[in-house]
Amino acid sequence: MSATAVVGLAMGALAGAGTSFAASAPAAPPAVSAEAFGTLATNNLGLTSGTARNLQEWLSVHYGYTGKIDGLLGTNSWKALQRHLATNWGYEDSIDGIPGPNTIKALQRYLEEFWGYEGPIDGIAGPGTKAAFERFASSVGD
Repeated sequence: MSATAVVGLAMGALAGAGTSFAASAPAAPPAVSAEAFGTLATNNLGLTSGTARNLQEWLSVHYGYTGKIDGLLGTNSWKALQRHLATNWGYEDSIDGIPGPNTIKALQRYLEEFWGYEGPIDGIAGPGTKAAFERFASSVGD
């Protein structure tokens, strides 16, 4: 075998190895969304599932919550809470079940009045908001 043939075979083998190596890399897994499984986003805003169940029970008695009492504050739990906040606490946005800044501001006004919240009414659910929300949700189960 000539030197040219050996070099040609070696180059071909390297080129083939590079191609086969690249082809053997695993494909990226497909992106999966929560909607694919039919789950709803939950936001317990720091509540334990037990305390969130207390809140859901209270919301079912007073503000039309009809979902599961499962300790997961999803869209329907937040819609009921928004109905509560719309009655006296300045919530004027849509009843959409999304705990956005307007929902949090109204919640902060309510928590400030009755549950010891002392922070700004800024629509940000920081530690003070979460602590007061916990006090409120704990008390409604008593």
